[in-house]
Amino acid sequence: MITDRRKFIRVAAAGGSAAALANWFPAWAQPVSPGIIAPIPTVSGTDISLRIARQTMRVDGKVSRAIAVNGTVPAPLIRLREGQNVRLSVTNDLDEDSSIHWHGLILPFQMDGVPGVSFPGIKPRSTFVYEFPVVQSGTYWYHSHSGLQEQLGHYGPIVIDPKGADPIGYDREHVVVLSDHSQLSPEAIFRKLKVNPGHFNMQRQTLGGLLAGKDQPLKERLDWGKMRMDPTDIADVNGSTYTFLVNGYGPKDNWTALFRPGERVRLRIINASAMSIFNVRIPGLRLTIVQADGLNVRPVEVDEFQIAVAETYDVIVTPNEDRAYTLVAEANDRSGMGRATLAPRPGMTAEVPPLRERPLATMKDMGMGDMDMSGADQAGLATGAAAAECLPEHAKMGHCTPAGSAGTSVAESMPGMDMSATAAPAAGAMAGMDHGSMKMRDFSVAPQVDKNPGVQTISPMPVDRMAEPGQGLEDVGHKMLTYHDLVALDRNPDARAADRSLDIHLTGNMERFMWSFDGMKMSDHHEPIPFIEGERVRINLINDSMMSHPIHLHGHFFELVTGKGDYAPRKHTVLVQPGGKASFDFTADALGDWAFHCHLLYHMEAGMMRVVSVRPRGEAA
Repeated sequence: MITDRRKFIRVAAAGGSAAALANWFPAWAQPVSPGIIAPIPTVSGTDISLRIARQTMRVDGKVSRAIAVNGTVPAPLIRLREGQNVRLSVTNDLDEDSSIHWHGLILPFQMDGVPGVSFPGIKPRSTFVYEFPVVQSGTYWYHSHSGLQEQLGHYGPIVIDPKGADPIGYDREHVVVLSDHSQLSPEAIFRKLKVNPGHFNMQRQTLGGLLAGKDQPLKERLDWGKMRMDPTDIADVNGSTYTFLVNGYGPKDNWTALFRPGERVRLRIINASAMSIFNVRIPGLRLTIVQADGLNVRPVEVDEFQIAVAETYDVIVTPNEDRAYTLVAEANDRSGMGRATLAPRPGMTAEVPPLRERPLATMKDMGMGDMDMSGADQAGLATGAAAAECLPEHAKMGHCTPAGSAGTSVAESMPGMDMSATAAPAAGAMAGMDHGSMKMRDFSVAPQVDKNPGVQTISPMPVDRMAEPGQGLEDVGHKMLTYHDLVALDRNPDARAADRSLDIHLTGNMERFMWSFDGMKMSDHHEPIPFIEGERVRINLINDSMMSHPIHLHGHFFELVTGKGDYAPRKHTVLVQPGGKASFDFTADALGDWAFHCHLLYHMEAGMMRVVSVRPRGEAA
């Protein structure tokens, strides 16, 4: 009896210690509930009423403030059918203005829902009626475009069923809304970013990491330090303050989607987060991508894909085994994850994989192309390589440096950098740069960029990165989706060549959390970017920063320039990788004023937004 009693005390003590320690585990690694299988509430029909109000929400057992629509976070699933007309009466019960933007929907610009651009907003205690024809099908979403309300839960999914037969065959579907949530108010988050942009980065390199061989070599790290740049600066806000949600539930809540073995299950995955880019996978299952941003693509099988803020992907999985699977939505800086479960019965769970090693930025992320800055020798920097990619028409306009001929040195190709033929190793030359400009602000290659303290760098050698899977995903050992894998299922409605091209630089000062297009912030009240109705334009987005930017154009779809011709994938949002560029062609076929912005909420709030104006042909510019 005494032995049994002592054994019981030891076991109880160990159990108590484990329970106490569990509180210190990251959210995704803590013990989980048996599973929550409640679907998102659905509204449908031709007349829909929505009410915006403040309330509280509970995430992993903790209560915090929220803004909900019809009392739920996420907001209700709006289910429509292609070809119908819809009337949405939105009542604002907040003490401040609000709005709803119908992300990805093609509609009259007055119904787009952007205060100050397409309508005045919805005043407190008032109702605004959105009314428009539904001219498309697919997976979309809606959210506030007022202040920072989106961060508090003001977002929800939209599913539009096709008027005819759906080319995607499936037995069951689940809507999966990914988002990020913080106990901090969005205003507090933004203030902290303005004071110290690295405030939330708890993944900086350490002496212990250096000694363990997990971080950069000391010299390389010192070189980055002299440039006042941090290679761990991947996400501005991350798992140090965020809990990553699936359909409004945290990792401990364990939202669960049911299936029968052998079924084709369609997952409509929406990234409705404020600031988080996710890498999505389901260990043990292959993923077949069948739709991107609401439009059908030729099926492509992958093991994992990156989904930027505001993107949607529809995925088919066929779980044949009678067991549970974990859906992993890992933040791109690997500071945390959202997780959910796919299972044949409630209460089942599967192993949750640990977070992978956090990625480090490279010189390529600084717009240095594929240069290995640490491997240069004392003999100088002659490369015989082209300085940068450049379309001939851009070279004539002076918008970029034409490719160099054999024998061209990097110093000649990048005149804004202090790299003489007698320079020290490249990393040393980089370290000698003035940190405010880094001596890479060569405005001769970007004459349209406003020269001001908000422009820290101009990428000297940006390259098209749309064939790459994303930071830290190059060597994961399995098939990653890239934009080059996407091919439209149907021929593009407009396959004309572009009439003209336009370079737009994604600019910022990371030390001061200033963000802009071409050095111009939305708050500076610059003239809209003009387009003429019906013209075909190639837009080249050039990322002059070390951060990824998901760029969204309202009111239009565009075709990514990835070599797919008449079947180029059509999207409404594109992720531009750090130091890289992405090009798309679009037809200015929607009259009116449209928002054009980075969909990272705090980047947009800091100024990375402009207005695109599509004017009738023949109207004076």
